[in-house]
Amino acid sequence: MKAACVLLLGLLPFMANAAEVGDTLKPFTLNDQHDQAFSLDAGTRVLLAAGDMDGAKLVKAAVAEQPKGYLEARHAVFVADIQRMPALISKLFAVPAMRDYNYRVVLDRDGQVVPQYAVGEAQVLVLQLENGTLVSKQTFTDADALRKALDALPEG
Repeated sequence: MKAACVLLLGLLPFMANAAEVGDTLKPFTLNDQHDQAFSLDAGTRVLLAAGDMDGAKLVKAAVAEQPKGYLEARHAVFVADIQRMPALISKLFAVPAMRDYNYRVVLDRDGQVVPQYAVGEAQVLVLQLENGTLVSKQTFTDADALRKALDALPEG
């Protein structure tokens, strides 16, 4: 019981700072798998966030059959928290493999962005934005449900 209370108390700062509807998201700039900078701006309408490899696999499965530019057409971007991945694995294997993906993966190498959204394990958080303000958020644990939600987003 004491350990559970300590664990919950340790999580309170993250839970208290989780982005809520009506919040303006803090701007950030991170590099993607091709070392190209991405900056969150008012043009971003959808932010997909995964805090672990299982969440990233959900995104991969959801967009695997989609053409290149599928997320971009919906003004969506995927941010993956890879801070727990060993640097050697990231550098030699994971990031080079991501270069073959048909979508952009913005890499949160130091856990500066994704943790503020309080994404659970094996989940993808989809944040819908209007001019940088959070207007809705949904959590997905199933690739088919995520695919359907992405398909429903307007293009252009």
